[in-house]
Amino acid sequence: MDSPASGSGETATRVGTRSSVIDSIRGCGLSGMRIDKEELRRRLVMPQYLRFAMRDAIRLQDPTAGEARFHERTDLNVGPPEAPIVVFINARSGGRHGPELKERLHQLIAEEQVFDLKDVKPHEFVQYGLKCLEMLAGIGDSCAKDTRERLRVVVAGGDGTVGWVLGSLGELKKEKREPFPPVGIIPLGTGNDLSRSFGWGGSFPFAWKSAVKRSLHRASTGDVCRLDSWHILLSMPNGEVVDPPYSLKHTEECSLDEGLEVEGALPEKVTSYEGVFYNYFSIGMDAQVAYGFHHLRNEKPYLAQGPIANKLIYSGYSCTQGWFITPCSSDPSLRGLKNILRMHVKKVNCSEWEQIPVPASVRAIVALNLHSYGSGRNPWGNLKPNYLEKRGFVEAHADDGLLEIFGLKQGWHASFVMVELISAKHIAQAAAIRLEIRGGEWKDAYMQMDGEPWKQPLSKDYSTFVEIKRVPFQSAMISGE
Repeated sequence: MDSPASGSGETATRVGTRSSVIDSIRGCGLSGMRIDKEELRRRLVMPQYLRFAMRDAIRLQDPTAGEARFHERTDLNVGPPEAPIVVFINARSGGRHGPELKERLHQLIAEEQVFDLKDVKPHEFVQYGLKCLEMLAGIGDSCAKDTRERLRVVVAGGDGTVGWVLGSLGELKKEKREPFPPVGIIPLGTGNDLSRSFGWGGSFPFAWKSAVKRSLHRASTGDVCRLDSWHILLSMPNGEVVDPPYSLKHTEECSLDEGLEVEGALPEKVTSYEGVFYNYFSIGMDAQVAYGFHHLRNEKPYLAQGPIANKLIYSGYSCTQGWFITPCSSDPSLRGLKNILRMHVKKVNCSEWEQIPVPASVRAIVALNLHSYGSGRNPWGNLKPNYLEKRGFVEAHADDGLLEIFGLKQGWHASFVMVELISAKHIAQAAAIRLEIRGGEWKDAYMQMDGEPWKQPLSKDYSTFVEIKRVPFQSAMISGE
């Protein structure tokens, strides 16, 4: 019988290995291209009065605070840079290199164009810094106008940091403040799947000083591509206590899709959270392992001093959670998700909800937006055209308006999936997802989105709902290829 993958397991392994080597070379900046530092500064650095105006606006949280800089400027003929860039850096990422990277960025572009996220939050930049440029453009400053239109953003951090910045820039779309700056990445996190997906590499480079210069150059010249983002609504019976990740915010509005009837009674009051993810949402054993690792790292930060240490500890911790050795256990907390979960989806070009059976063997379900998951793996696989046609699937892309839903069984199955010897258990492709979770013997479920896990309390009497729909606009990304 033909494999659903586009090649044999051996070929897939070869391709995965080759990709890893290529990623490492790219990460080290060994592209053979020499970038002149002064020429780069000339192309990227904004005029001083604009930098100071934005800085004043952000510090005072007043977009008009920078107007005085415009009137006080001495060079009335100064023009905009060819490719103005601002950088957000999570200096705590990247191990010991974070502070050094920040200093290096100050050498390559102006200090006022580098924002440490512990000092300046992305939404503050959007609401005050960018509005300052827009205000100056509105009073006739052509340099500010052109700078705002050409502006690009680079994020030096992990996937969570990139998502944070993308979410803040998404406010521009809601407020119809065009254009929307595209985003490039300097990968400092552990997984860096967003970075891998758009050609920026999967790890912090060894030859990082030269690589940073090349990354800024690529960010100023790279093509712009699109990325879907997904809105998640979490609704639970009122009174349940949950400690959600920072990307989920409490909301008073809970508008579940009325096109799908709910089985059983609804509680009189509910507690709801909403947020946005770019890579994946998952429920089950993988989220439980991530949750435990997350708390272990917070309690003992000295154990995790960088991406390699994180991965080793994560792998060791996963072996202690029963995923490998208890697939047949009678303990309800270790059974398959079928016992607690009903799933409905809207498929491609379909407006009706369809119930999708949850396979009995599946202990983790992942809804994936990117080709990259778990530090560069592709668990969905590169599927053959005849298999796609047979299953009613289409080729997966980050901007196709669809999530790929797959299942992981016990730990051995997940391990073979993660080394790309086999594909995950394909369940569906969906333009929208509704999960209904009922506790029964289960007291908690574990969920995560884009690497942020949480423990979700469950009720015996009422269902908890997770509804996922595509955000109606796409984020702009810079290709690092």
